[in-house]
Amino acid sequence: MLHSIYMEGIFYSNTSCLDCTGLEDILDIFSLRLSGLVEVDVKGEDIWHPTTDPYLMVTPLKLIKKYCFTFFSEECGMYFPEVKNHPDKYLQRCPESVKKWLKQLKNAGKILLLITSSHSDYCRLLCEHVLGNDFEEYFDILITNALKPGFFSHTPNQRPFRTLGDWASLTNSMQFGLVISENDEEQEALLSLDKPGWYSQGNATQLYDLLKKMTGKLDPKVVYFGDSMHSDIFPAHHYSNWETVFILEELLGDKGTVPAKAESEPLEKKGKYEGDQLKVPYFVSKQWGSFFMDRLPGLENAEETLVHTWSCKCISTYSTIAIPSLEAIADLPLDYRFTRFSSNNSATAGYYPSPPRALLPSEDSAMTK
Repeated sequence: MLHSIYMEGIFYSNTSCLDCTGLEDILDIFSLRLSGLVEVDVKGEDIWHPTTDPYLMVTPLKLIKKYCFTFFSEECGMYFPEVKNHPDKYLQRCPESVKKWLKQLKNAGKILLLITSSHSDYCRLLCEHVLGNDFEEYFDILITNALKPGFFSHTPNQRPFRTLGDWASLTNSMQFGLVISENDEEQEALLSLDKPGWYSQGNATQLYDLLKKMTGKLDPKVVYFGDSMHSDIFPAHHYSNWETVFILEELLGDKGTVPAKAESEPLEKKGKYEGDQLKVPYFVSKQWGSFFMDRLPGLENAEETLVHTWSCKCISTYSTIAIPSLEAIADLPLDYRFTRFSSNNSATAGYYPSPPRALLPSEDSAMTK
């Protein structure tokens, strides 16, 4: 698969957006359509202008355009105007059980953070539609344009926090203990974080210092939820040593999910999916097989060998637990004790509500690919 390519082209858009070019990464499920488009266009050799750089693709198709942060405010391209005008077509509203769970966490004294690489204007659109116009109530700290995974690996000097809008006027915009501004322009860099609020860019080091102040603890525990191994789970675990919960949609597609064995938890502490059959439109690829296991053909007459995929190994190495969605745990009590991935447990121990079926047979004999 192509992992990084240079692209230059235009959407049917405002002229102010026509100068953006750069390196485009194809790393995860969000880039699948882009990789497919590139594959189709590369095969049509007559549509590409030859260049001296094999990684530079110049197309007159008016289909490919590198993202610029001004696209949202300038109504540029096709994506942002479409989402703005038809949010219900592309966005799912947050289940009430998850919203209730977030409020329970906050009422229990937990500090809730939202960290996203989306810019503040786009984040506001998504959150207002998904959570409601009062979405700020759910979080103590919001960080947009976080530029993950660099948020976790960069130092304060390399990636300082920035305020949004007119910082001097924000003192009049305090709601629910949160600093709010409708001005999405990034302002001056901050030497440190002194209070909760809405910030841009930044780094995990200064954020953790703020959490120390807010909790009064020298070593506050952070549980980080994310759906990207590259941008969320690995860097949060590796650089910040945070507990990580991997939201893994491939678990939704495991139609043969076997209910987890009963532990010491009473029945009232079971989640809504524990023991239930999930019904979702995800299936194991007939071409590529399981996300978790591979079957290697044996030599001559030898039997095939089952091996854990590299992705599967990453899950158990860098995740504390893996879940199919937030909704899967929203009905659990806040003191529910999960079984975590660790060298002392089975390789499937951290999957909730249960391991994927592909990992259940011969898991002890499987080796890492």
